[in-house]
Amino acid sequence: MFDHVSIGVHDIRAAKRFYDAALSPLGHACLSEGSDALGYGLNAVGLWILHSAHPVVPDPDSGLHFCLTAPTRASVDAFHAAALAHGGNDNGAPGVRADYAPDYYAAFVTDLDGYRLEAYCTGP
Repeated sequence: MFDHVSIGVHDIRAAKRFYDAALSPLGHACLSEGSDALGYGLNAVGLWILHSAHPVVPDPDSGLHFCLTAPTRASVDAFHAAALAHGGNDNGAPGVRADYAPDYYAAFVTDLDGYRLEAYCTGP
């Protein structure tokens, strides 16, 4: 359905450190880098990070979050650990979410600007 998603951040350099670390365990890399934009993906950019004077104000009740697929449970764990080590906040430790599906394994964080991110995989 979507070709890509773009989000605005206050500090593009800090965002690069965060997203490089958090997305690497999921297999994503920075495929495009400029002074005010970063593009992340596997083979093509799917997530654009743009410098913005007015990023979306964090609102935990908005329902807005971005869910990223992970190849393994270990990569979900590594995503969560890397995000926290690079300034993100815990929004749900890695674990099975049986209320979603019996083998739904996920972790939740917020990035430096308050965007809610999830990494998940299914299977053992």
